[in-house]
Amino acid sequence: MASEMNDKVNGPAAAALLAGGIGSAAMGVITLIYELDDKSGFSKSMTWYKPVGGLSGKSSWAIIIFFVSWAILHFIWKDKDTNFARISSLAIALLFVGLIGTFPPVWHLLKGS
Repeated sequence: MASEMNDKVNGPAAAALLAGGIGSAAMGVITLIYELDDKSGFSKSMTWYKPVGGLSGKSSWAIIIFFVSWAILHFIWKDKDTNFARISSLAIALLFVGLIGTFPPVWHLLKGS
């Protein structure tokens, strides 16, 4: 039984972790673009459900990007052993991008207001 555990690959877990980072970064970038010019056509297109406003489109796109990237990465890495430390570092960096993009003082700094 112990030998079976050693034969497992980490690709599926790495795919989920990296997809989480990609989804987080997508949320940050989409939010930043939305907030820099909230009157643009892009910002107006983010309102998928009027009572929620732009958050409905921003969060929905981030979720879609997460699931698509997870599916692609899982397909590529399902039988592979990956460099988990490197993927973890990249996922953390992408999470940081997502957090920065959703942080209001960053929007105001970039807008100049």
